[in-house]
Amino acid sequence: QAQLVESGGGLVQPGESLRLSCVGSVDIFTFYGMGWYRQVPGKKREFVASMSWIGSTNYTASVKGRFTLSRDRAKNALNLQMNNLKPEDTAVYYCYGHGDNQVAEEGYWGQGTQVTVSS
Repeated sequence: QAQLVESGGGLVQPGESLRLSCVGSVDIFTFYGMGWYRQVPGKKREFVASMSWIGSTNYTASVKGRFTLSRDRAKNALNLQMNNLKPEDTAVYYCYGHGDNQVAEEGYWGQGTQVTVSS
């Protein structure tokens, strides 16, 4: 079974940056699609960003222009660069990867990493 492990979360002040990484136990470039969701206690899980196998990306409106997805072949990792963080970005961030004929919910998910943005 493929495993995805997130890292890079932490506590930062508004306006600061974090880079989240999601390392796969299998080649992440074999995923048909991959990306990140986030969840705040008491709220539904929210889509953040996605990347297709050909490298095209999509972002939710609230993070567009601040967050950037990238793939690192050397580290077999999907990275999420998070700039100009806001308190409303506080959440547990989960990475996912899925195969052809699957949606994100049917694929592989990491354990999550906590991002807290606070003054």
